[in-house]
Parts: sequence; structure tokens; C-alpha cells
Amino acid sequence: MNFLDESGDRRYPNAMLERHDLLSARVPRYTSYPTAPHFHAGVGADAYRGWLAALPAGLPLSLYLHVPFCDTLCWFCGCHTTVVNRYDAVASYLDVLVREIDLVAALIGKDHPVAHLHWGGGSPTILSPADIARLAGMLRTRFAFAECAEFAVEIDPRGLGDETVAALAAAGVTRASIGVQDESGDVQRAINRLQPHEVTASAVERLRRAGIGNINIDLVYGLPHQTEDGLAYTIARTLELKPQRFAVFGYAHVPHFKKHMNLIRPDTLPDAEARLKQYELAHRLLTDAGYVAIGLDHFALPDDGLAMAAAEGRLARNFQGYTDDAARALVGLGASSIGALPAGYVQNHASVPEYRRCVEAGELPIARGVALSDEDRLRRAVIERLMCDLTVDIDAVAKPFGKSAADFKDELDRLAELAGQGYVEIDGPRIKVPSAARFGVRLVAAVFDSYLNKGEAIHSTAV
Repeated sequence: MNFLDESGDRRYPNAMLERHDLLSARVPRYTSYPTAPHFHAGVGADAYRGWLAALPAGLPLSLYLHVPFCDTLCWFCGCHTTVVNRYDAVASYLDVLVREIDLVAALIGKDHPVAHLHWGGGSPTILSPADIARLAGMLRTRFAFAECAEFAVEIDPRGLGDETVAALAAAGVTRASIGVQDESGDVQRAINRLQPHEVTASAVERLRRAGIGNINIDLVYGLPHQTEDGLAYTIARTLELKPQRFAVFGYAHVPHFKKHMNLIRPDTLPDAEARLKQYELAHRLLTDAGYVAIGLDHFALPDDGLAMAAAEGRLARNFQGYTDDAARALVGLGASSIGALPAGYVQNHASVPEYRRCVEAGELPIARGVALSDEDRLRRAVIERLMCDLTVDIDAVAKPFGKSAADFKDELDRLAELAGQGYVEIDGPRIKVPSAARFGVRLVAAVFDSYLNKGEAIHSTAV
């Protein structure tokens, strides 16, 4: 992805940077299709119960478990989370979560091997060591885990104690995903996340010493006061930690959706051109360091499972980002969590009190969802291959649905404008996002989104 000529001048294909309307366009991240803003209350607990019961015998599962609490509020955060000062609220929530696990497990049984378990938040490491053990033990009691199942946990290294590290290792955690975002002091103060490099390095060292050897590092570009020099410094320092994977996300400033983002002044945010330069810089520095670029914003060492899945065409995308998890069913547990089943998507109530009310009444806490049509499945397959592989043969994907590229004439016509600007190449039924335009893959995928202009969905900018 070299946007520099020999003189050092930038040479973006067909003056992409002049099209700030495209770079600033708001389009989904496509961690699902249809995307979450198009879920609706017409799909509820009854539908979910039926979908769980209809899972084919032996179908592997993934589990996602949400802990919606933090001890401080990061102003850039777009997650469903609440700041708590006392552990009572966390302990009380855990009691309800255990009851939901019982409800779901009773419908699924142990006929479905769990291939992947992910704890997210919020901050899962806000759990006490005893509750980490309790929750992990409960899951292993209620579900049948595959022998080689991956167990990933999102880690806040600030305040990560040795007892917590020991509890995670004893619970069987195999991968730790550590939020760093940016190591520049000005940026950390602007997002209310003070995290010295020594804190991150200590967490990585102790996790590895405890046997949790697979480390992911999460970075963010487009943050307030962020510069190319500062991002280069952050990448250089985190490369010293030798993680297996990086994720480099673009900050989505949506204060109309997350009110605390109003604490970030818009005039401190980099513009579309600066964001693109930061994205390009991260891509270049990480690939120069030997990491393989994965889809839009992930990077992995060549021998990591994510890089191997990408090389073999097995890469997938879900609500945690890019994954090598091949399970066709993802079961979400906890407030706001989303499940993805063959029949459709469901989301639990985001409000902890409403989530609690449902579970304590013995009800599945589903707030909304969407049932998939064959047209949804076809378009999802096209979008996923674009997001994962940067290329798709529409004829090949559409054939199992009794369709072909001819059924996407309108979409291909709309792609022609993007092709003229260097964002995509069209060769009959085959479309490809050039490596130099990788940052614009969401713009290309959005052409196939039949829901995009319906309703009042709010999305992040394309770059």
C-alpha cells in the first residue's frame, strides 16, 4: 500500500483525497448484514427460542459474553458500558448472567461443541478472581467445549492484578486482547484514558508468564490531538511487545449516540485527509514489521491463525471483528450482546435493569433482532467476502441462490463511478478492491447494502 512516488509526493489513485464526501461518508463497519440499526422488536424471545431449538445437531457454537462495566469512562468508547464505583453492581449482574446461561443452555444442550469463547465489555477484568473462576466454571458445566477451543478475553491493563492474571490462566484463557489506543500523553488526556507504556508492558509480560501467550493489541486512529508522529511512536512502542495481532480501528465520533463523546472537542479531531494518512502510516509500519494485513484494519503474524485463514480464504467477520472462527452460530450472553444464528440475529436488552427483569422472570432477554431472507444471506455473503478478501466473484457466490451477477446490474453500474476513482476494479462478475484502496472497502461493500438508505441509522465515517 504505497501511496508515495520516488520523490515522496503522495499519489492517491484518481485524486481520492479530493473526494472528501466519499472519505467522510457514513457507512457501516459490516460486522453483520443486515446491520444492527435494522434490527427490530418484531423478533423477540419466542423467535430466538425456536431458532436455538432448530440448530442442527452437532453444529459448532461460539459464545460471546458481555460484561457492561468499567471503573472509569473512556470518552472515545462506543461500547455499552457503565462506570461503577462499587463491586456490588458487578456481583449482582453476574448472578443474573448465570441465570441467563442456564436458560440458554437448557435450550441448546451439550450437542454443540463450543469452538470459541469471547468475553468483552466494558471491562471483563473488572470481575474479581473468584468470579472469573465461577463464570468460567459455569460455562464449562453448561456447554460442551471443543478440546482446541479458543478462549479470548478483552483486557484493561490498568489495575490488572496478579491474582486476576492467575485466575484468567486457571480459567483456560488462551488469548488476551489489550486496549492501548495511543501512547501519546496529549491523546490519552483528551480521551480520559491514562495508560503509561510500562503498565501495558507489565500486563503483557505477566500474562505470558502465566501461560497466556497469544496477545492482541488494539490501537485507534483519528483520535483528538493525534498526529502521524504520535501514532508512529505508539506503533514503535507496541511492536516491542511482539503481539501476535494488531487491530487498528478508526475512531467513530458519534456524540448524538454516545453523549460522553461531547467531552471531546470536534476541533481537536483530525480531518478526513489526516485520518487517511494515519491509516496509511499504520498499515505501512505494521506490514514493514512483518505483519500480514487482514481485511480492513487487522494485522497478524504470518503463522497466526488469522493470517492463515486469510491466506486460505477462510477469514470471517463478526461483531468482534475479523476471526478465523468457523462456527456458524454465535450465541450472545449478557446485556446488549448480539447472537448470530443461521435463521437470523438477536440482541439482548442493553439496559441492565430491563435485562435483569426479563431473566429474573425466566424469559430470554431479547429486545430485537432480524430474520434472514435468502436475499439477505446472498448480500451478506458478497459483503463478507469483500470485507475479508477485498475481492468477490459474484457469480460464484450467487450460484447457490439461483442467481448471478446479472441480478446485480444496478449495483455494478453504481460501482462504475467508484472504479473510475480507483476504489474498485470490475472484471465481469469479479470485483476487486486494490490494495492501495483497502481503506475504502466499506464504500464498495455499501453498494450491495439494500438497507443502507432506509430508516435513520447512524454509522461511522468510511475512513
